[in-house]
Amino acid sequence: MPATAPTWDPAQYLRHADHRARPFVDLLARVPDLPGDPPRIADLGCGPGNVTTLLADRWPAAHITGYDNSPEMLDKAHTDHAGPTPGGGRLDFAHADVRGWAPPEPYDLIVSNATLQWVAGHVERFAQWVAGLVPGGTFAFQVPGNFDAPSHRLMRELAHSDRWKDRLADTLRHGDAVLTPEAYLERLTDLGCTADVWETTYVHLLEGEDPVLDWVKGTGLRPVLTALDDDPAAREEFVSTYRAALREAYPTGPHGTPFPFRRIFAVARKEA
Repeated sequence: MPATAPTWDPAQYLRHADHRARPFVDLLARVPDLPGDPPRIADLGCGPGNVTTLLADRWPAAHITGYDNSPEMLDKAHTDHAGPTPGGGRLDFAHADVRGWAPPEPYDLIVSNATLQWVAGHVERFAQWVAGLVPGGTFAFQVPGNFDAPSHRLMRELAHSDRWKDRLADTLRHGDAVLTPEAYLERLTDLGCTADVWETTYVHLLEGEDPVLDWVKGTGLRPVLTALDDDPAAREEFVSTYRAALREAYPTGPHGTPFPFRRIFAVARKEA
């Protein structure tokens, strides 16, 4: 985890909701049928709950609990999505820190969407989570695999520059925040699961002025924005310099700004 735990802005995060949701849709498409009827599902790092609702579309009668450690995100999720679902299931939300979360009951599916990259050593949690699945249950997740992309590399380089290193050097995640697909496959099969691991690079066509900056303001840049929150002038200085670097790295084309984004997926089924 970064030294500064980020505060989250649900409205900023949801500005690119369609693009952010697509990897979760692709992940769920590879999750097999669940053994429970109705199934019990946990969503780790549910954020504002907008993609958690997709679980209810796939399993209408399921009891689904979204877990997050951000009060701002949970408030948004509760307000917009908590309660009975149209298929006879239920959607609720609870506070939890994924770094220490343990299944309080058996689950048919434990899923996590773009969260585990924030959890240092997250693979060490896999054994407990798989143990918390019912026989034949599934653990599925996707994480960004773009920490070497300009959007993240330029951010780290700026934070480690002479101007900012005293305040920000320990704030951001490093390039090893996630494992390789091969490493995830090995860890999951070592736990006795049948694992399906793959990677995809999406090329999002973003619109508007400085759209890549707008994207990272909702996610990867949050630790910096939080660390400089008490110094608006410094915050604006950092963002301005970073904005200029992003404009050069991601030039706008005739139809928008192409933004390549690699993601890593894993679906692991526990032996029935």
